[in-house]
Amino acid sequence: MAVVRDQDRPDGMPTEFVTEFIADALASVPRSDQRRWGDLYVKGLLSAAGRKTMRALAQQVGGGNEQNLHQFISKSPWNAVPVRQQLARSFQQRAEPRAWVVHPLVITKVGRHSVGVGRQFVPQLGRVVNCQQGMGVWLASDQLSCPVDWQLSLPERWTDEPDVRRRAAIPEHVGPCAPEQCALAAVTRMASGWGLRQKPVVMDLRATDPRRICAELIERRIPFVVRISSSASFEIVDPSPLWRLREVGSDRSEPRSVLVSALRRHVLPVEWFDHSTGTMRATAVGSTRVRLQGQSRPAYRQSLVLLGSGTDPGDPQQGELWLSNLPQAQAGTLYRTAMLSRRVERDQNEVSDRLGLRDFEGRSFRGWHHHMTLVSLAHAITALRTDPHPVVPPVPHSLSVTGSRSLEAPAA
Repeated sequence: MAVVRDQDRPDGMPTEFVTEFIADALASVPRSDQRRWGDLYVKGLLSAAGRKTMRALAQQVGGGNEQNLHQFISKSPWNAVPVRQQLARSFQQRAEPRAWVVHPLVITKVGRHSVGVGRQFVPQLGRVVNCQQGMGVWLASDQLSCPVDWQLSLPERWTDEPDVRRRAAIPEHVGPCAPEQCALAAVTRMASGWGLRQKPVVMDLRATDPRRICAELIERRIPFVVRISSSASFEIVDPSPLWRLREVGSDRSEPRSVLVSALRRHVLPVEWFDHSTGTMRATAVGSTRVRLQGQSRPAYRQSLVLLGSGTDPGDPQQGELWLSNLPQAQAGTLYRTAMLSRRVERDQNEVSDRLGLRDFEGRSFRGWHHHMTLVSLAHAITALRTDPHPVVPPVPHSLSVTGSRSLEAPAA
């Protein structure tokens, strides 16, 4: 049996913890040989230098294993979902996350054969590129974060052409899916069947109309803090008798001035930790109550809170706009929750990418999900390596988080 040598083990990573953590996550995998290859694959991701090809991983764990590892990842019929569920529960227990952060993944490609690849417009890049697009759902706290679920967005070419679908072994129930819709499906499944403590979903919806996704989250009683574009439409709901219900974002005259005035009425400085720079910052954040414009379904009548941040929090063109269905939470708490997206962005760039997040070259749908699952497992081990059971310190008052009750979504 091939083994990973002690000298190949990443510095500071307790061998016993690594072995036990992998065994716990892979307990649902039915066969002992599959669990053994899973253990070797994760340890290869942790210790192999450079690009994580099958050959590089095989050389790291012992010669002659390249074909076996390829078979285990691309063709072996083990179910990745229970592994992800157990990973999420284990990470939640150790890290006490404050949010579920949805973060996009764009993997540029040269050819046409990797599953899901195609020439697609990528909002994050602002142009069309040949790539795979996916969405990861991360459990995030101020101290660390970890991806626990992945969804691959499939263009219609991959689902509507029988030969293409057959070669990629795409299951019959999987259809074409825009990235944001894939993310909605993922967080819905996590909220309903994974046995996790519900946390606010942080998500960027600037590239789409946020109303339908927000309405579905409201109806499922899933709390959220989502970033939206300045072109989004609302009805401002202000309890002051001096204000009446105002429609913002239509073709009426000077609608944006109404929104600017509403956000400027309630402004406070919010101190928060910027994970992208590793520094404390203070940002002016304005807030107002709004409702979604559009249909008559109950979700569109619920009061939401709109946050505006930046040098001029009342001007959505000069900063960021965030929308939440947690109107009882303090604006500072909501904004600090939203900023956990920077924690995830940093960890994806500095940890997951180094562990081979974008390195899978296989052509099967199953293989992509197997690889992403085991990279997530390697990421969790790396995040927890300094202390397998970290005690998360209380957040200072300036970064305090309201209790779980105030972070529950109200009934639709």
